[in-house]
Amino acid sequence: MTTTFEGLKAGDGIEGPSFAVSRESIRLFCDASLDYNPLHLDDNYMKGNFGKTNFGGIIMHGMNNFGLISRMITDWAYPAGAIHRRLETRWVKPVRPGDTIQPMGVIKSKQETAKSRWVLIDVLVRNQRGDKVATGEAMVEFPRPA
Repeated sequence: MTTTFEGLKAGDGIEGPSFAVSRESIRLFCDASLDYNPLHLDDNYMKGNFGKTNFGGIIMHGMNNFGLISRMITDWAYPAGAIHRRLETRWVKPVRPGDTIQPMGVIKSKQETAKSRWVLIDVLVRNQRGDKVATGEAMVEFPRPA
């Protein structure tokens, strides 16, 4: 069933597909993003006196969370002719190989202006334990009826 602006209300939920994180998926994201930071490739990078944070091994790129949220919003909005206009995220907890993560969202508000119709969505990504690994806010623009 296609989402309509009129049919939406605060509290409505959106759910995206889950994603199983592996060393291979992290490596593929390195190749796709051209980000070869050793934090994503070398288990020993953060050991010793390197810094104040030790993740205990490699972690997934935070932008992978961003991509999963973006996919969820686009998959939800596109059938209605809506456009994903903005996404802001914050990485809350590291994601490691072996984790399974899933994006979700909750309609926060909607607003009509003279030129457009907007939906504000609180978004988050949780791991298999239910821990929040990313949070944020998205904005979607719905077309005005002709």
